[in-house]
Amino acid sequence: MKQFIHLKDIQSETLQTLLNETSIYEQSQFGAKEVKKALDNEYCTLDDFKALLSNAAENFIEEIAQKAQKLTRKHFGNSINLFTPLYLSNYCNSKCTYCGFQKGNKIKRAKLNEDEIHKEMQEIKKSGLEEILLLTGEGREYASVEYIAKACKIAKEYFQVVGVEVYPMNEQEYALLHENACEYVSIYQETYNLKKYSKIHLEGEKSIFEYRFNAQERALKAGMRGVAFGTLLGIDDFRKDAYATALHAYFLQKKYPHAEISLSVPRLRPIINNKKINPNDVDETRLLQVMCAYRIFLPFASITISTREKAKFRNAVIKIVANKMSAGVSVGVGEHQGLKKGDDQFEISDLRSVEEILKMLKDQNLQAIMSDSIYVG
Repeated sequence: MKQFIHLKDIQSETLQTLLNETSIYEQSQFGAKEVKKALDNEYCTLDDFKALLSNAAENFIEEIAQKAQKLTRKHFGNSINLFTPLYLSNYCNSKCTYCGFQKGNKIKRAKLNEDEIHKEMQEIKKSGLEEILLLTGEGREYASVEYIAKACKIAKEYFQVVGVEVYPMNEQEYALLHENACEYVSIYQETYNLKKYSKIHLEGEKSIFEYRFNAQERALKAGMRGVAFGTLLGIDDFRKDAYATALHAYFLQKKYPHAEISLSVPRLRPIINNKKINPNDVDETRLLQVMCAYRIFLPFASITISTREKAKFRNAVIKIVANKMSAGVSVGVGEHQGLKKGDDQFEISDLRSVEEILKMLKDQNLQAIMSDSIYVG
């Protein structure tokens, strides 16, 4: 971290504990016997979770899905929380080989000014949504902490719940966002394989694995209400990455029991100027397996399914395991107001409007939740 002296990390034992635990996970050690035991147990142990993620568990996907569904209905009922992302900027100072925003990629770059942020949010507000997720590329020199804090403050004028998915910040910087109405921070580690991580994150702040890993904890120490975890499934061994993701969330939930924990399951998607970027070996059945294993291991955690996935698959998993989904999504800069200033980060698969998502939920006897909290200023 010497070349990034502005990055102020915290002292945490979580990373080494996780790496030690992940290094000894070999899914081949778990067979049908261990999977059946995991399904029969009332509470899911670490070994049970490992079994549910194994190759052997693929033969029990129906039973795993049924158990996950019971837990989802027990803790979340028929409710599905809705949100939408808003891209503030697609400038980036990091070079990540799988990302359309990466430094050096010849795309149309843009950043919303204050007036444009208002207009984008006014358009989104018309849909009835009450939760927004603000995103930028990995580059504080293009979208400063103060700029993002201002965007959060503006967002609170229109929405009940404000979250961010931006570059990792120092604890005091997260505190500034929280003072300006931000409640949630999403950070995706992409992969927990240190060697693979260094090979695909070539330049910029994102190349600092440990700083990124500790971001959720810094956010919680700064007062955030909740944090989200995820890996980009398909970059490396998806079973090990899924195990590490849930373990990361589990450790921080134990350390900060008040925190609201969320898990996402993004898969690799094609990006602009590189058609070779596609999901690796994570088909929809395996993705469902990961989601259901998450639910059984962390029954109270929120599980999100994004528009990276096809509408048919999203419709199916919200009946089983996911309790949160995005709607009316645009991954370009300025697109909500019909002025696409900047190119998309990746291709999305579900282009349905908020109105169409609401109708689908009603048809499936599911309850759309725009906000699950009341803000007391």
